[in-house]
Amino acid sequence: MSEFTKTNEKRLAKLKEVSKQILETGNAHSFILANKEFIQTVIPDDFIALFDTLVKEEYPVENLKKLASKVLNIFHIPIEAYPRIEPVADSFLGVLEQNNREMVLVLDEIRPVFKAFVKDPANDTMQTKLLNKFRKLEVFVKHYTIKENVLFPIIEKAWPDYRCLQIMWSIHDDIRSNIKFVIGQLESGAIDIKTFNRCVGDIFFNMMAIKFREEHILFPVILSTIKKEELEIMNQLGFEIGYPYIQPRTTNKEEQVSVSDGFINLGTGILNAEQIKLIFNHLPVDITYVDEHNKVQYFSTPPKRIFPRTVAIIGREVKNCHPPESVHVVEKIVESFKSGEKEQASFWIKMKGDFILIQYFAVRDKSGKYKGVIEVSQEISDIKALEGEKRLLDW
Repeated sequence: MSEFTKTNEKRLAKLKEVSKQILETGNAHSFILANKEFIQTVIPDDFIALFDTLVKEEYPVENLKKLASKVLNIFHIPIEAYPRIEPVADSFLGVLEQNNREMVLVLDEIRPVFKAFVKDPANDTMQTKLLNKFRKLEVFVKHYTIKENVLFPIIEKAWPDYRCLQIMWSIHDDIRSNIKFVIGQLESGAIDIKTFNRCVGDIFFNMMAIKFREEHILFPVILSTIKKEELEIMNQLGFEIGYPYIQPRTTNKEEQVSVSDGFINLGTGILNAEQIKLIFNHLPVDITYVDEHNKVQYFSTPPKRIFPRTVAIIGREVKNCHPPESVHVVEKIVESFKSGEKEQASFWIKMKGDFILIQYFAVRDKSGKYKGVIEVSQEISDIKALEGEKRLLDW
């Protein structure tokens, strides 16, 4: 982000020096003693550039998370004192900051209850009270989801030096995991008090640390580098995900995206016809769409279709696409969708050694008006056989 910010190469070099010292020795005592004047000269932009550089040098994220805490502890006074751009109250970043303040209030509610619980872990009333407080805190993880899915993609497009976000995202996941653990322990009643207390401490530390880094580093730099129009779009996208505590004032007006050269605005992205075709044809399912007039309008062509289709069926009455023995059921499903009585219907059959799931879904527009039926068929033998878990990191 060097071309967008005021990061100075000499400051960056000094910050890399102290970072390497901490990574190698675990402390920065000698650096602090020798650089008291330098410590007062840093600005928030410097730390975005610093951690981008360290991520590119492939230090483990776990090491960089610990480093971030130590480095920002050394420099927190000049960072906090640096004049920051204040977000407008009802803007995207303004709403995120309002939710931060609500999060702090919830932590303040938890603190005395947690202290009382630690003194008497067998107290069921206090345990229930603490559980309810942590469930309230768990709502705040929507804040991190909004950042990851709305804010981070915009930053990645706008900043060359965006890689500090990887560290922040990992800390988000630590917070989620620890809150989940605490709630699980309180729900089960089987509490490992040492691990439990450490998790609660980590939750408090990490949530407050992320808040500081957002409000004194990330958000001010965003306001100086990202266009107002993009931030306005982000507010609507955040609203769609759902803010945790405080919601912005919004309108029903949809953002208009310029579309040209055969591209289609799908609301959640802009694709051309070829891309849309490829997406549908690479899904591991058969899809057939019948419009509100009971006419077949589309079918996908995955590598292995379950039920044969040809373009001859396009425009055909759906009742003519089924044998006489089952057509009355199809008509009944369609009528139940049109009337609003049902939204979906599912069936499963065995066919040539495969286990086939066949589902019908009602299609409706934003006002709820019936716009047709989607038939989706899928071979699910492998899905039925799944057990346990296989996470992304196991790949």
